Amino acid sequence: MEPFADGDDFIARAANFGPDLVIMDIQLPNVSGISLIEAMKGDLRLRDVPILAVTAYAGKGDEEKIRDAGAEGYLSKPVSIHPFMSAVNALIDRRAAA
Repeated sequence: MEPFADGDDFIARAANFGPDLVIMDIQLPNVSGISLIEAMKGDLRLRDVPILAVTAYAGKGDEEKIRDAGAEGYLSKPVSIHPFMSAVNALIDRRAAA
């Protein structure tokens, strides 16, 4: 696990260690989580890494907007452990099968 305080150096650092999964809050300092998802999906080194968006944005259309940006998973806060672990396992399993 590699935590990041903000999105400023995420793309370069993440590309160096090749994550199996990114769990991302959409509300980040200095950059929009949606912009960061789009940047990941536009980067050849990271575009196949699944993204689980965890967010307080749970209004009408928010999930669709986040998924359209490229997130494969979406959970709204507060998050319980069982749905969280199910989503994480499903995304890791899907990537392993690809």
